Amino acid sequence: MSDIAAKPAAAKKTATRTAKPRAPRATATPAIRPAARPQALSLHIGLNTVSPAHYAGWSGELFACEADADDLRAIAATKGMTPTVLLTAQATRAAVLGAMRQAARTLKSGDFFLLTYSGHGGQVPDTNGDEKDRQDETWCLWDGQLIDDELYLELSRFAAGVRVLVLSDSCHSGTVTRAAPPPPPPAGMPRPRLMPPQIALKTYRDHRDFYDLLQKDVAAEAAKAGATIDPDAALAQVRIDSPRLTGVVTSFAPSVILISGCQDNQTSMDGEFNGAFTGRLLQVWNHGSFGGNYTQFRNVITAGMDPTQTPNLYVLGPCAAFLAQKPFTV
Repeated sequence: MSDIAAKPAAAKKTATRTAKPRAPRATATPAIRPAARPQALSLHIGLNTVSPAHYAGWSGELFACEADADDLRAIAATKGMTPTVLLTAQATRAAVLGAMRQAARTLKSGDFFLLTYSGHGGQVPDTNGDEKDRQDETWCLWDGQLIDDELYLELSRFAAGVRVLVLSDSCHSGTVTRAAPPPPPPAGMPRPRLMPPQIALKTYRDHRDFYDLLQKDVAAEAAKAGATIDPDAALAQVRIDSPRLTGVVTSFAPSVILISGCQDNQTSMDGEFNGAFTGRLLQVWNHGSFGGNYTQFRNVITAGMDPTQTPNLYVLGPCAAFLAQKPFTV
């Protein structure tokens, strides 16, 4: 019997694959977006005259207010602000209020608004009892006055965290009519940016219903908003050397710094090229080379001015961080 060699069955090969290490899945690194630059708007108002039709035949001629507005617009442009300029007949009540309200609707926390006024300051009798001297101070716009109650109500409409800088080169004193009016300046000399008291009184009498109703409307609007604003009572508590520079009006959401051209018992003077206050401000700013904060800015401006005109600084709302910034910082 022949041995038949059994052919061994082919061993089944078991393929053993060595698993390749899987590369870690790449995780996309989110792009780091630079912080959005704050938005900045500015409004520059300059009136060399007003409409005699609304001011008892008085035109209030000045020399340098339009130049003030344009020079401050130039600073705003260099800082990246989008400016609006209203000169003389363009600076109507409707135009000014419209521009302020548009800015208040547009700007959000961290944004910046610059408001500058150069022109006459005036007064109307206070009818709502918010002024100790029974006078409301005003900016003399082309076709009517903007009373201080209106100005502060409009400023209060800005959102929390918006920084608002107001520069006012005018007379808006609450005490000037209680003192003897200054004598008219000699021919060719600078004149005060003050509506003469007799013109202020006649203007009010000619338009009494308008200004009385205006004050009532402002008071009603403030009450409706739940934020009664008494700016003069608040500002009276602030001094440039006082540590109490924040939270002056607790219901004021934006941070507002107002630098005015003179004290309450002084007048802001006009000039051949710029008003005395604006001209000195431009000199101190020196095309941006000034390196201090707002308080220092006011102090240096004041140091170089005639003692008969001393700029003042007021704050409304939380302003500690704002005051510490370099002026015009967006």
